[in-house]
Amino acid sequence: MDLINFKEYPVKNVLDALLKDKTTKKNIIFATDAYSEYNVDSKTEMTSDFILGLDSFVIQPRVFKSLEEQSQRTRKKAEVFTPSWVCNRMNNHCDAEWFGREGVFNREDGQTWTVNPEKVQFDKPDDWQKYVDSNRIEITCGEAPYLVSRYDTTTGDTISVPERIGILDRKLRVVYENTDNEEEWLKWTCRAFQSVYGYEFQGDNLIIARVNLLMTFVDYMRERWGRVPDDDELKKIANVITWNLWQMDGITGTIPFKKPKEKYPQMTFFDFEQGINDTENEEVDCRIFDWRSKKSITYRSIKEQRR
Repeated sequence: MDLINFKEYPVKNVLDALLKDKTTKKNIIFATDAYSEYNVDSKTEMTSDFILGLDSFVIQPRVFKSLEEQSQRTRKKAEVFTPSWVCNRMNNHCDAEWFGREGVFNREDGQTWTVNPEKVQFDKPDDWQKYVDSNRIEITCGEAPYLVSRYDTTTGDTISVPERIGILDRKLRVVYENTDNEEEWLKWTCRAFQSVYGYEFQGDNLIIARVNLLMTFVDYMRERWGRVPDDDELKKIANVITWNLWQMDGITGTIPFKKPKEKYPQMTFFDFEQGINDTENEEVDCRIFDWRSKKSITYRSIKEQRR
């Protein structure tokens, strides 16, 4: 079973958009040597032609990768495998802090959970909107298992919409329960997507994460309204996803293999010898989008504001 299908709706419809890097205005790069047999290196841009030319099993979630490849990625990039029940437990903890009570969305039972079927209660009428708008980020997000839970990360089995436990899944449940027409649902669903962020180093993980969010949009629309998104709706949500899930070296705050910008750079003789326009290691701070103020900002500027 393919959890990720690049050659069919809805992914194929917006694949070019999902591969974009909003910082460089180019495409995201592989940032891994796992595809060297296909004559690409870690700095090669990922293209739709390349991906669509691969067999469907090549770029798939970690659960379907060989044990050898999983081990290599853990050693080389500290790629951590997180079971869905652990994601649920940690998300429950965050929600307990937000709501001031336990068991808002589900009750944990060992390595599984039981969904709370009652409508989520808020202290004030507009608190559900504040919850949807509350910004959350998954650092080094991999396939984004904390944000969305389309499938069990240990087995690859799909999880039905009502049983999902991701941060975005919870927000979409709240939107489902508090909107009664399609226009309002679309508005607050978009705001829910705008409120969740994540960054990842490796390009194949990032495109899987972006696809997982796109498929989540499709799943919830089908569940709520009995239809799938049209191309305009897909393009709108894909633009949000591409801004909010970006490629970055979490240590430097730049796109992979680029150096961070120095506050007070010192010019040397060698700078003039090599040329100051040399772009091999150009300084590229990653940019994200503040949807409420409607402007792009650097990720570094957010970190500096909070010091």
